[in-house]
Amino acid sequence: MRVAAVQFAVGQDVPANLASCLRMIDQAAAEGADLVVLPEFCNHLSWYDDRDHARRMACRLGDAFLTAVADRAARHGVHVKINVTLARDDGRTTGTNLLFGPSGALLGQSDKQTLMGSENDHLHRGTENGPVVRTAFGTVGMYACMEGVAPEVARGLALRGAQVLLNSLNSFATDEASLHIPVRAAENRVWVVAANKVGPLLPADKLEAISAGLKVPPQWLHGAGESQVVAPDGTVVAKGPRTGEAVVVADIDPAAALDKRRPDGTDRFTARRGPLYAAIGRPPQPPARPQAAESMRAAVVRATTPDALQRHTRDVLAAGATLLVLPELAEPWVVPAMRELLAGTEAVAVTSVLQDGAHAGVVVSGAGIAGRQEQLHPVARLAADVRRHGDGLATFDLPWGRLAVVVGDDAIYPEVFRLAAIAGADVVAVPFTPAEDWELALGLPERAAENRINIVAAAPAGMPSAFYALSPDFTLWTAWEGPFTGRISHPIVTGVAAGTPAATAELAPAQSRNKLVSRGTDLLDGRPWQLVDALTR
Repeated sequence: MRVAAVQFAVGQDVPANLASCLRMIDQAAAEGADLVVLPEFCNHLSWYDDRDHARRMACRLGDAFLTAVADRAARHGVHVKINVTLARDDGRTTGTNLLFGPSGALLGQSDKQTLMGSENDHLHRGTENGPVVRTAFGTVGMYACMEGVAPEVARGLALRGAQVLLNSLNSFATDEASLHIPVRAAENRVWVVAANKVGPLLPADKLEAISAGLKVPPQWLHGAGESQVVAPDGTVVAKGPRTGEAVVVADIDPAAALDKRRPDGTDRFTARRGPLYAAIGRPPQPPARPQAAESMRAAVVRATTPDALQRHTRDVLAAGATLLVLPELAEPWVVPAMRELLAGTEAVAVTSVLQDGAHAGVVVSGAGIAGRQEQLHPVARLAADVRRHGDGLATFDLPWGRLAVVVGDDAIYPEVFRLAAIAGADVVAVPFTPAEDWELALGLPERAAENRINIVAAAPAGMPSAFYALSPDFTLWTAWEGPFTGRISHPIVTGVAAGTPAATAELAPAQSRNKLVSRGTDLLDGRPWQLVDALTR
């Protein structure tokens, strides 16, 4: 089938906005699209005086605005997904996704569950999960903007059978296109069709004042464009420009999303262990935890001989590293050697071993084994050696803050890092062997971004590794230390080349305590915990 993501500007003139919607649907249909996805808040700029104003400007089911969109879908015989503010009969005003079929019938609707910034002042959160809609070409799920900056909504749709996810955005953040949009495809092995806006996202006559309040330069308060279509492996197969109207078209095979296998044959969905993720579906409760250091130095160390391990460990310790992360499946001599090398220091090292029928991460100090974390998920590549899996995620308190260890293939599961964040981890050590390109390029930076958590990932020699550190330039409505770049939550990435045996980088444990991305929107406490049944079953 052919899909189209269309990007355009929306203002305060509702008839003009409708004309833009219809014009862009016409253009997409002219390019042969079977499905057209429009941006978020197509009926009116997402800026209101108060709740009453938002409700007055909202659409109603069956009104002239939505009837015109439905009629245009029927005229061209296409599916159209649009997002508008919707005045509900029960008095709520919601940000709502609507899918019209090729006959013009309304096939499904879903209300936005996670609101961003001032949306909390004017709109009501969704109170139930949106449907997975069956169509002639496959199953479709819908979400919008901030719902795609955290994993739960897209994950739930994919687990309930969606093959194609439709994301409507109203965002000036450039890391939407570079990170948050494509990772939802890769981690769930589904297609994603995402449409963002261009042009000013706020009234022109208020732009300077709003800019001052947000501490964001006015030129950045425009839709970030780059609407795109992403394949199930995370490859962006078509993408629009950063500015200007565009119809982004790609031919896709929805059936490709049915294959959830890893390269070793592990099915990433059947290997999930829903009951282990129960904490994601509980009311947020701030964890008791130790103070976190403003900064600390971490290291990746990869050595294949005892002499090399000794040399590189001494080098990174001399550079001030207090956390050393080694690749998974260490040779038998590594753990005792690390204990000796760390004697007399406060540093710890993390690696993993096959032991007693389990694949276990170990935290090693100069005094011995300071902690142990068994891999949680079954994996085909280790099936012959691993008979037992962990029953929960542990954390370890250290002088600089709280550490969690994510072992091996557990690194592909967003639920595990969510558990680490809920438990108050400031840093996550990941000894692993990546099997797919998206893991380092999209998966781990997204885990850092969506949870506000520092990550150190160590892969074997001959493969790249990386540090993902948190920047203090994150929360909107506060002054940034550096220039605003449009990247809201993307971590600072320090790559470690495949041939580099040891490297260090600064992490910021204390920054993990700030998860407030905008006024009223907390990355962790704002998760739709009441609606995550699909994740925890």
